[in-house]
Amino acid sequence: MNSRYFTEEHELFRKSFREFLQKEVVPHIEKWEKTGTIERFIWKKFGDMGYFGLNYPEQYGGLNLDLFYTVIFLEELQKINSGGFAAAMWAHAYLAMTHVAKEGDEAIKEKYLTGSISGDLIGCLCITEPAGGSDVAGMKTTAVKKGDKYVINGSKTFITNGVYSDYLVVAAKTNPELKSKGMSIFIMDRDTPGISATKLDKLGWRASDTAEIAFDNVEIPASNLMGEEGKGFPYIMQHFAFERLIMGINAHARAQFAIDYTLQYMSEREAFGKTINKFQALRHSIADMASEVEMATEFNYSIAERMERGVYVVKEASMSKLLSTRIADEVIYKCLQFLGGYGYMEDYPLARLSRDSRLGPIGGGTSEILREIIAKMIIDGKEYKPAAK
Repeated sequence: MNSRYFTEEHELFRKSFREFLQKEVVPHIEKWEKTGTIERFIWKKFGDMGYFGLNYPEQYGGLNLDLFYTVIFLEELQKINSGGFAAAMWAHAYLAMTHVAKEGDEAIKEKYLTGSISGDLIGCLCITEPAGGSDVAGMKTTAVKKGDKYVINGSKTFITNGVYSDYLVVAAKTNPELKSKGMSIFIMDRDTPGISATKLDKLGWRASDTAEIAFDNVEIPASNLMGEEGKGFPYIMQHFAFERLIMGINAHARAQFAIDYTLQYMSEREAFGKTINKFQALRHSIADMASEVEMATEFNYSIAERMERGVYVVKEASMSKLLSTRIADEVIYKCLQFLGGYGYMEDYPLARLSRDSRLGPIGGGTSEILREIIAKMIIDGKEYKPAAK
């Protein structure tokens, strides 16, 4: 136990959540990986146990706990070896729900945040578009105000929970000529006329439903605007720091899972009359990998601690995602190699883990974009600031 960050209560939560996942989730993972559909009952069980409300206000059914409960939630989800299931859970709890909690008015929170925490509603966040992923400011989807309604037209893609969610948090241009300053955030129900979704076939994260979503003259009440009109871009940028830290934590957790599994395999696998954990070349490689993962983990914990204190950690979170996802990919690649032919077999966890991990340097801001963001802060002295309240 790292007592600097985790208390005895944290570790009790980790133990209980780990047991919950083994009992309620793991027996269904193979089915969900094949079907690409996570059955609704598990969302309700997560809600009933309070797992979607860890860091949300009690008045909406949340537990209002510190951020390290969320760290544990993310880490343990990586250890059941289904990046898709994990993504579906955290995309709901920390992408869609974060916007609802931060920008939604009281009526929106009462309906959507309460329902999301209880597991009765599933949300998705719609930002990325077919013509531009990392170029958020260049999005084409529009929201035109007509009387007491907005009319939404456009499309989004690579949306986690995009097929089976109950509501969508959507970024659209309310004033396109102002570019990033003309963007706003809306919430809408799945069954609103004009919304359609096409399920995408992916390399990894196969348990989660990922969609391309089209908006064809979708009419929503003006009250579905979240926050202020024109403030959508800073809202998105502000929450990106959290998303990138999440993906950094996911990365160090799956890398540690790969090392732990590989160490167990090496202790049992024999070659030339001894277990392969006795071969110096492999031992030294493990030492290198474990050192990098430990450093990434400690760095990510330190960022979480600063975020918990209210520090705006956009630089550190960008660094976390950039480095942690690279380390995870390299570690998992090497661990698969240590298993030899078995590493390439679907009966062993490293095959799926390697596919799932590959999204790390892509989703939530590509590594290339993150390098430029970091370079702007370090070289050009650019400061990113949170959205004004």
